[in-house]
Amino acid sequence: MLTLSEAVPFTTERLVIVCGHYGVGKTNFALNLAIDTAKAGHKVTLVDLDIVNPYFRSSDYGTLLDEVGIELVAPVLAGTSVDVPSLSPRVFSAIERAQTGECITIIDAGGDDVGAGALGRFSGAIRKAPYTMIVVVNAYRNLTQTVGEAVTILREIETSSKLSASCVVNNSHLKQSTTKEALLAEIDFGEKVASQVDVPCVCTCIPKTLANADVNGVFADSGHGNIYPVSIYVKTPWE
Repeated sequence: MLTLSEAVPFTTERLVIVCGHYGVGKTNFALNLAIDTAKAGHKVTLVDLDIVNPYFRSSDYGTLLDEVGIELVAPVLAGTSVDVPSLSPRVFSAIERAQTGECITIIDAGGDDVGAGALGRFSGAIRKAPYTMIVVVNAYRNLTQTVGEAVTILREIETSSKLSASCVVNNSHLKQSTTKEALLAEIDFGEKVASQVDVPCVCTCIPKTLANADVNGVFADSGHGNIYPVSIYVKTPWE
């Protein structure tokens, strides 16, 4: 089994929170993070705290997670025809088990300050032990296309969740439509955001199809930190 730092090189904490603006790809990032960590031999629990947006939720990928042995903690009514804000009491248990070292808990928080408000309900329990709060940014998503916009949203999330950002992840791509030129054009976007809030940018996500085709090592040699190849699990309703 790989150590936690080897499996997830940008955090050493067992409690990991993934948040960000709507549509930046935080759920897809959380899924990749959970699956890669489980495949490295760790016991993983993924908590879906997105009770605002009925689309792009971790709850929709229960079968995928079950295949690699990941426990899914979802809103009580997720997956039913009734969609109202509801939180499972298992969330507190998942946080506690991460703090005692029983598992690695990854929380997929709702987008923006509204979604982060649900996270704030658990902030007291989260602050009892070290945690990593990852803020995902994407220069190709509406209302987060400039450094200033991304910083504003990050601060709103911190205020609403009552937690502090630990690091930034650059997820500036367009899923299956991504080109190498588009990736390279914004490959330093995460670093620019991170420098404004005095936290590190720990990785840049690149769709695996492009990363695998990068025979000349353009991305690896870009000088912009860790490159994290991701699978595109999350699809829009029309895809």
